[in-house]
Amino acid sequence: MKKLLGALAIGAALFDYAACAKMARGANGNAPVVTLNSGYEMPALGLGTYSLHGETCKNAVKSALSQGYRLIDTAYMYGNETEIGEAIRESGIPREEIFVITKIYPGEQFANPEQAVQDSLDRLNIGYIDMMLLHHPGANDVKAYKAIEKFVAQGKIRSIGLSNWYIEEIDDFIAQVKIMPALVQNEIHPYYQEQKVVPHIQNLGIVMQAWYPLGGRGHTGALLSDDTIAKIAKAHGVSSAQVILRWHLQRGIVPIPGSSNPAHIRENISVFDFALTDAEMNTIAALDRNEKHDWY
Repeated sequence: MKKLLGALAIGAALFDYAACAKMARGANGNAPVVTLNSGYEMPALGLGTYSLHGETCKNAVKSALSQGYRLIDTAYMYGNETEIGEAIRESGIPREEIFVITKIYPGEQFANPEQAVQDSLDRLNIGYIDMMLLHHPGANDVKAYKAIEKFVAQGKIRSIGLSNWYIEEIDDFIAQVKIMPALVQNEIHPYYQEQKVVPHIQNLGIVMQAWYPLGGRGHTGALLSDDTIAKIAKAHGVSSAQVILRWHLQRGIVPIPGSSNPAHIRENISVFDFALTDAEMNTIAALDRNEKHDWY
């Protein structure tokens, strides 16, 4: 995605999520974009690829791209960077229109970050990586981040971010690095809302992104059948999943729902033609249980 030279991006401030119902979608329903503090534009909604592998992964990415997605999220630990690179190259969509996020993992990769980053570049084989994240805090995380900063200087990585960082971790971390993280990707959904963490990180000028935006493995069904969310969905004539994704957007959070089902992939990006009321947003806020569904 293009870089806006001279733009003073403050987290999600250059994107009016609450007004995005009024925004015209691009070809095939492309999501609007948010401007990162690195100056690059990133789509406001994307495809998560955790647990997708082989032809299933390739077909999901191709389906998403054909339906207007331009943000694809992966990681070394997902074991699917090669398939995602193949799908992007075979899609027929210009590389510069697609925003790719990947991650390196604590342990050996943080200890040898230059090799880890180069390995991701080689596996993806798409010229450059739009966003490289540290998957979660660990030994040598500052060392790994500083290595990625060097790849930014070389033009091989465009933006840097973090995953599974919270208030104490982020405040300590940013004091030790040169480039402010452009993104923090955490578990966020109506049952785990991060009501203190989200505004703290956004106020630093960092965009928040939600993994498990629909509750995550083993929990999505319960969340989608929640009576409160189902009632709001019925009022708008949309699905519960669409209500939840819309709720993320109106909080200034970029959701990355995962799916290999073309119908669900289409449904998940079709959230830019309605808006939740303030009362509905408050009703969903009241569902917070501080119920985390993964260990990060």
